[in-house]
Amino acid sequence: MQGGPLVHMIAAKAVCFKEASSEEFRNYIQQILRNAKALAARIASRGYRIVSGGTDTHLMLVDVFSKGLNGREAEEALDRAGITVNKNAIPFDKNPPMSPSGIRVGTPALTTRGMREAEMEAIGDWIAEVLDHVTDESVQKRVKTEVTKLCERFPLYRKL
Repeated sequence: MQGGPLVHMIAAKAVCFKEASSEEFRNYIQQILRNAKALAARIASRGYRIVSGGTDTHLMLVDVFSKGLNGREAEEALDRAGITVNKNAIPFDKNPPMSPSGIRVGTPALTTRGMREAEMEAIGDWIAEVLDHVTDESVQKRVKTEVTKLCERFPLYRKL
């Protein structure tokens, strides 16, 4: 945050701080947290362990190794279904970095599109379904169709 007096950086920080102090931003952040809690709860209800037992932030770590998967396999299967997550090590992970025991899932991008708790429940079900059938291309294809429909309902640029 500190360095030389670069005017463009000072201006950028001022704009950022002004936006972050707005009621609209506060509501957005609160929705991100509600969405993360709803998504974590739904994934957990489908038998996947959320590493911290839930979440108090915008993201969660899901242990997929306890279900016989590694994070790379889970990331690739979900990607084929149109769901973006990151493979991620979990605490005390014994697996190598490129094949860790978990995945990281977050909600800011979903919230920016206008999605709420109901959509998080559907997404949690899709994540679990793909992970439960990680080698089944027909499941991935069907889920990708549903993901596409959801994204069409919540476009990135509503004004276009």
